[in-house]
Amino acid sequence: MIDPKRAALVMIDMQKGFISPDSSLCVAGAQATVPACARALRAARSAGMAVFHVRRTYAADGSDVEPVRYRTWLEGGRPLCREGDDPSLVDAPDELQPENGDRVIEKPRFSALFATDLDAILRTDGIDTLVLIGTTTPNCIRSTCYDALSLNYNVAVIEDCTSSRTPEVQRANIEDMAFIGAYVLDCATFCEKGLSGMPDVLGDFSEAVRASQEGR
Repeated sequence: MIDPKRAALVMIDMQKGFISPDSSLCVAGAQATVPACARALRAARSAGMAVFHVRRTYAADGSDVEPVRYRTWLEGGRPLCREGDDPSLVDAPDELQPENGDRVIEKPRFSALFATDLDAILRTDGIDTLVLIGTTTPNCIRSTCYDALSLNYNVAVIEDCTSSRTPEVQRANIEDMAFIGAYVLDCATFCEKGLSGMPDVLGDFSEAVRASQEGR
């Protein structure tokens, strides 16, 4: 069983720039997940889990935009930029705004663990389990999942709190993350039972290594 004090809910890119149908960077499935993400946030806070809001904000000159996204960003009015056509696209919807005790992390690329201080904060706080929600599943969620597994975290993904451009893309990426070792659950289970059904893969691994070393 995972102790909630060892776990963090990490919500990635749930900003209007990725949610609003008027944004050139809109993810088709993101808007529908807002209520579930809000429920997951409330459940995590109630359980005493750390909560991180990981988000993307672009410079006015576009110098920090991902090259593969630059043309869409520029021609679409520079969403997720305070100097863009609609500065409000940087922000999260009201129901997903940070509350007291939540922390906000700015990331420069897809993964929440790439070139950020998230890993250092988690280790300082004794957190070894990440619960991922947000958008998009094949990009930011998946890259964060794989980086977290590579850094020896337990990883859970709340499936209906994540989104992709099509149901087929969503299903394939969830299946891949589950196959490689992420624990997949739905929002209702998380809100009702927390992480009580999640195996402590990292704990079991650490214990097995310790026993092997002691037995040499």
